[in-house]
Amino acid sequence: MSFLDHVEELRWHLVRSSAAVFIFAIGAFVMKGFIFNTILFAPKNPNFITYRFFCKVSEFFGTDGLCIEEMPFTFQSLAMAEQFSVHIWTAVTAGFILAFPYIIWEVWRFISPGLYEQERKGARSFITISSFLFFIGVLFGYYVVTPLSVNFLGNYSISDLVERNIKIGSYIALVRSSLLASGLIFELPILIYFLTKMGLVSPSFLRKYRKHSLVLVLILAAVITPPDVISQIIVAIPILILYEISIFISKIVHSKEQRKAKQA
Repeated sequence: MSFLDHVEELRWHLVRSSAAVFIFAIGAFVMKGFIFNTILFAPKNPNFITYRFFCKVSEFFGTDGLCIEEMPFTFQSLAMAEQFSVHIWTAVTAGFILAFPYIIWEVWRFISPGLYEQERKGARSFITISSFLFFIGVLFGYYVVTPLSVNFLGNYSISDLVERNIKIGSYIALVRSSLLASGLIFELPILIYFLTKMGLVSPSFLRKYRKHSLVLVLILAAVITPPDVISQIIVAIPILILYEISIFISKIVHSKEQRKAKQA
């Protein structure tokens, strides 16, 4: 196809993906009480499962330093349309997360014509693995990154004279960015797979710059978590594991590509 034909094809893939997001967003918009009260506001509760887990770990080592008794802040809405705007964007975010497998399928449909027949047979595996990694990342963001951030920032104070009245939009933006950032970060093995297929990276390249990647991972962990060492380490460990998995995947793909080149 010509360039314009490719653009037209891409446009329809984007239209169908947007329609899927819109449909799921409508469902999320209607389920306002469950989305906000049960899911999004749960990390503010001291009895949230993550806080209870850290408390048990703390008690195991003979201390209660990680136990949380209260979250000393309240929510407030300062703009007339703030709650409605938060409701809309939260629904859109939920729609994107729920529609992610379909979006990945549309991405595959767009790139598959440029692949070999044997590679196109891996569509189901690609969609399944990509969706699995994304949802694992979202859960990691919800149960690890978000509670750590809410606990640290919600309890942080520069003076007792300052009241902790958090804008609802600020809180939801924190949760939303934690979920999406974690979900996309967990797609690293998929990204490395395609970069290796295109010859842009190799296992030796990834091993050579392992130390550099460690620094980048720590910087990334510092960006998406509160500025305390424990939170950064907790977030950095899974990312480093993903990097090592990516090296293993790159090694397999690189070996297959070399065998194909020799056969050719």
